[in-house]
Amino acid sequence: MSHTPTVIVAKNAGFCFGVARATKAVETEMAEHPAGERIFTLGRLIHNEIYNRRLAAGGVTVISAEELPRLAAEATPESPVKVFVRAHGMTEETENLLTGLSAANPAFSFVDCTCSFVKKIHRICSEHNEANERAKRETGKDDRFLAVLGSPDHPEVVGFLSRFKGKKVVFGNAAEAETLLGEDPTLTDGSLTPVLVAQTTQNIIEWENTKKIYNLNFKCPYIYDTICSITDSRQTEAAELARKCDHVVVIGGRDSSNSAKLYSICRSICADTVWVERAEELPNKSLPYHRIGIVAGASTPHDIIEEVTNKMSETLNENFAELLEDSLKTLNTGDTVTGIITSISAGEIQLDLGAKVTGVIKQEQITDDPSAKLSEMFKIGDEVEAFVIRVSDRDGFAELSKKRVDSDKNWQSIVAAYEAGENLEGKVISVNKGGVEAIVRDNRIFIPAAHTGIPREGDLSTLVGQTVTLRILEIADRKRAKGSIRLVLRDQKRAQEKAFWEEIEEGKIYTGTVKSMTSYGAFVDLGGVDGMVHCSELSWKRIKSPAEVLAIGDEITVFVKSYDAEKKRISLGYKTEATNPWFIFTHQYAIGDTAAVKIVSLMPFGAFAEIVDGVDGLIHISQIADHKIGKPADVLEVGQVVDAKIIDIDNDNQKVSLSIRALLEEAKVAEEAAPVEEAPAEDGVVYSTEE
Repeated sequence: MSHTPTVIVAKNAGFCFGVARATKAVETEMAEHPAGERIFTLGRLIHNEIYNRRLAAGGVTVISAEELPRLAAEATPESPVKVFVRAHGMTEETENLLTGLSAANPAFSFVDCTCSFVKKIHRICSEHNEANERAKRETGKDDRFLAVLGSPDHPEVVGFLSRFKGKKVVFGNAAEAETLLGEDPTLTDGSLTPVLVAQTTQNIIEWENTKKIYNLNFKCPYIYDTICSITDSRQTEAAELARKCDHVVVIGGRDSSNSAKLYSICRSICADTVWVERAEELPNKSLPYHRIGIVAGASTPHDIIEEVTNKMSETLNENFAELLEDSLKTLNTGDTVTGIITSISAGEIQLDLGAKVTGVIKQEQITDDPSAKLSEMFKIGDEVEAFVIRVSDRDGFAELSKKRVDSDKNWQSIVAAYEAGENLEGKVISVNKGGVEAIVRDNRIFIPAAHTGIPREGDLSTLVGQTVTLRILEIADRKRAKGSIRLVLRDQKRAQEKAFWEEIEEGKIYTGTVKSMTSYGAFVDLGGVDGMVHCSELSWKRIKSPAEVLAIGDEITVFVKSYDAEKKRISLGYKTEATNPWFIFTHQYAIGDTAAVKIVSLMPFGAFAEIVDGVDGLIHISQIADHKIGKPADVLEVGQVVDAKIIDIDNDNQKVSLSIRALLEEAKVAEEAAPVEEAPAEDGVVYSTEE
């Protein structure tokens, strides 16, 4: 008895939304265009030679961007020209050219059929290009670079590369991405932040590996998940089929990146995988398989899929075309589907699911915010992924939930972060018994008190309202998880300490905060690592306690005198030559200068006076007055401020001799040398004022 294989057909087979929109636009124009109109596509409309030949047979001509000015010049009202831009998009220069040409000549027009996913990448590249240009104007240099997982010659990649003018790199897989980072030190020297995107049809596994590499090499990279959700679904479904089947048929154009990825994925799992472009390439004999999987690329027309499946049905005596139709059109409760928004109202959105029924998502299945406006959240043409709650074939609709998909995706991302040991961000919303609760990606995470980073007996409520970084400690059933802020803080402190000890060197200057004081010195926090300033290093004067100079919380500048990395000890200096009182004195005064000095002590042989803080000079008893005195206290008293002349400076012994008498004698000489003043008498006779 012959065995009829079980056939499992991929649900996501054939044109994706972007390709379907582009082909429909061209086909509609071919059927309805006015007499005399000439139709062109900018490059081949899709990556399928069979379909492109059909367009050519229908009068559609493929042109390049270089031919646009000529076509615009030839266009007339009697012979208008219409150009269709393929789903892969175009370069910024070409877009500007088309816009200008169509504005200048109404007989020349274009239809932009660029896929919405590609448009999103265009926006990302343009926005980061503007930010990079601003940085260049302000600092004179770039502050980011564009990194692309994709094929450098693919029209899609060429299109969004044109929208970023700074440094950019393109690589085909994660291994190449890592090699490029190792070969080009300008990418990893810390001066540039990467903007990472992927061609929409890239392999999702390579993308995830690439993201890990960039997260490891950069502190805060800009990473955008730009792989088309339908591409992701196709690749995931293709992998699942390949695991279930002992034979897989991939249908698609030979130059289709999407089909190539599907073939690569299936082939890596199921060795008996074939790639065909048309029905004629299938074998004309019975296939000895138990399960056969059918996968089709995003650029594969539906009628070609039917041709292939009809050919298989002839061989296997089974109507695969009907199976394909059923697989594409049937929805079941519990499915996750992707649809295109066709209608938006105040309370719901409607989606084209490519099925027999219309998808409907009510507001309460989209957001918990009753004040949210759906018209502001979505626009016609947006893709939405949703969970099928209920299907009514009779009424022609399927009730969907976006919240369910978002919640599941977010939870899976939390589980993935837990498995990878990655950190997550969340907002603390409340204090619970034994800890706090945080919202992380729309899921509640419990953080035990011991893992909050708040000291024992501390106030946990201080965390409420704060956005915190945490790590998942434990995953339980029913979407329950425990997290830890403390582990993140610990790792940050360790990383900070490691970086500190790698960079420390004698003489290096730090700005730190006084953390604590003892009788012998002060401990200074240098940024996660403490150093000690001994009392002898705090002041040029002898002090009994650090409190005479510093207070806890003071921010001070210190330098490394010595350190022991193994014992984690650092000896710091605070006083410098610039603060040396003798240095200050000798740079302010010289022999012969007069200074206002303060009497600080009286001795039998003279008086000591403070010239600047930390430097005293001696006024010998013989230099106190211009006449003989019995003792200094007869003329001076402690605390008195007097003018004195510096008559000698002993730099070797740091001693200063002062004299009050010298100033008194100079004043007397000046007085004696002053001219005699004469005053006129009332009778006109001048009399001398001398007696």
